[in-house]
Amino acid sequence: MWTRTELKQRAKDVLRTTYWKAFLVSIILLFVGGGGGGFGANLNLGSGDWGDLRESFSSVDSGYSEDDLFVEEDIIDSFVYNDDFGTSSGIEWGFWGPFIIIMIIVFIVVLLFALAFRIFLLSPLEVGSRRYFKQAAEQDANLNNLGYAFGKGRYVDIIKSMFWRGLLNFLWYLLLIIPGIIKSYAYSLVPYILADNPNIGYRRAVQLSNQMTRGHKFRIFVLDLSFIGWFLLGLLALFVGYLFVLPYYNATKAELYLTLRKEALERGMTAPQELRLTDDFPPIYV
Repeated sequence: MWTRTELKQRAKDVLRTTYWKAFLVSIILLFVGGGGGGFGANLNLGSGDWGDLRESFSSVDSGYSEDDLFVEEDIIDSFVYNDDFGTSSGIEWGFWGPFIIIMIIVFIVVLLFALAFRIFLLSPLEVGSRRYFKQAAEQDANLNNLGYAFGKGRYVDIIKSMFWRGLLNFLWYLLLIIPGIIKSYAYSLVPYILADNPNIGYRRAVQLSNQMTRGHKFRIFVLDLSFIGWFLLGLLALFVGYLFVLPYYNATKAELYLTLRKEALERGMTAPQELRLTDDFPPIYV
C-alpha cells in the first residue's frame, strides 16, 4: 500500500534534475485547467463534514461495479430525455425581449467557442503534460511529450476520451457536489491512461480509471489536502510561490499513477499490451 511520504520522496528525486522542465510543463497544466485543481472543490470541512465525506468515499468504493458505466449512461439519458428539463415558467418579454435574445445568442456563441477551445486544444495539452510527468518519473524527461496527443492516430481518440470524462464529471456535479468530487477522483487517471495508450477507447479509459482508484479515492483526496499548506505558503508570496509548488504536486500525482498502474497490472485489471508497455502491442480502437 502506497504512502504519501513515499510518493513525495520519489517526486523530489525526479525533480532534482528536471525541475525547470517540470516548472514549464506545470505552467501549461495550470493554463489548461489541470494543474493545481486536484482538490475537486473549495471545501470548508468541519469534523462532521469530514466524516460524512469519508463515508461517501467508502460507500462509493465498496459499492462500485463495472455496471456503473451503464448507470452513468442512464444519467446522461435522464438529462437528454427528461420532458421537464428546461421548461419555462413564463417570461414577460416586453421591451427587453430583443435585447435578451441577443445576449443569449452572444452567450451561446462565446460558450461554444470556449468549449471548442477546451476540447480541441486544452484537453490534448493536458494529456501531453501528464505524459511528460509520467515519462520523467521513468527517466525520460523529454519536453517533446507535450505534443504527444497531437500525433497522427492519437488526436481524435484522445479528444473523444477526454470529452467523455468531462461530460460525466459535469453531470455528476449537477446532481450533487460530493458525488461530483468522488467521481472526479474516480476519473482522475484517464489522462495518464491515455498518455500510455491513446487508442484504448473512451469507455475503457473511464472504466479502467474507476477500477484503479477503487479503494484509493479517499487516500488520494488526503494526498491532495497534504499540499494545501504548500499552496497557501506560495500564495503569500504574491501568488508566485504557488507556481513553484506545482511541479512538486504534479510529479507526485505522476508517481501515484505509476504506483496504481503497477497494482492494476499485478491484479489483472489490465495488461502491459493494453497500456502499450511492451513493443509488441496491437492498436486498440473502441
